[in-house]
Amino acid sequence: MPTTAHTLTDAAASDSTLRRFLHGLPGVDAVGLEARAASLGTRSIKTTAKAYAIDLAISMVDLTTLEGADTPGKVRALGAKAVHPDPTDRTAPATAAVCVYPDMVATAKQAVAGSTVKVASVATAFPAGRAPLSVKLADVREAVAAGADEIDMVIDRGAFLAGQYMKVYDEIVAVKEACGTSARLKVIFETGELSTYDNIRRASWLGMLAGADFIKTSTGKVAVNATPANTLLMLEAVRDFRAQTGIQVGVKPAGGIRTSKDAIKFLVLVNETVGEDWLDNHWFRFGASSLLNDLLMQRQKLATGRYSGPDYVTVD
Repeated sequence: MPTTAHTLTDAAASDSTLRRFLHGLPGVDAVGLEARAASLGTRSIKTTAKAYAIDLAISMVDLTTLEGADTPGKVRALGAKAVHPDPTDRTAPATAAVCVYPDMVATAKQAVAGSTVKVASVATAFPAGRAPLSVKLADVREAVAAGADEIDMVIDRGAFLAGQYMKVYDEIVAVKEACGTSARLKVIFETGELSTYDNIRRASWLGMLAGADFIKTSTGKVAVNATPANTLLMLEAVRDFRAQTGIQVGVKPAGGIRTSKDAIKFLVLVNETVGEDWLDNHWFRFGASSLLNDLLMQRQKLATGRYSGPDYVTVD
């Protein structure tokens, strides 16, 4: 990247400097990006390495329920599953977090009490982000007050696509402030709505400049969510950002990752692009609901030699 630490310090000084910085980022070679992502996806992971990768992936899952029909009972069951994903095998690692709407944070917090599982909450008028800033901040503050360890916010894609970068930047800064010192902030770009890889790169740098602790691909509520290519692009962004600032930012692909094979492909992307420093659930997550069951079934197969099938894992 041709930028310097001094450039980064000044990048958000004004709307014009921010625009200049974001549009000065190198253009993305779409063919090269997709070819590299596809190539890394062909790596073969066997036996011991596969068992390690499956356990690592389980520990990186943000077990998620974000439905209008969510009930306290469903959230409690989800919390129990996050703490002990396989009730028949207590050696299975806990997931990283449970992710719920703000009104379910207190219930989720009680369900995972005494464990390592974090409670994440979507906020800022998720998933569309169409609300006044005052409403978005109230959403965040209520979730944090209820005990949320992490906030997953959505950017205003309309503002971003209209070139109102400073508005998006200011909202992220304000949400980060509302998180206080107790909650980490994940910034969701909804990559499927940003249309181009250049926009995804710009959004990644915009989010990091504004103070994101994580950058996240998607809400899981649109047709195109996490892909190897858009996740690779975001991994390259966090790598370059740390090289220039010394600040490490996490990455969370979300939506559409359903199988162990898919999850392992993403772990290979992480290892080959940013290295072992990100191979930890403090810095890499999967936003998923159905993924965990497939990971558990593959884990059981490695342990017993038999594929048990979906009837042998709990229903989310």
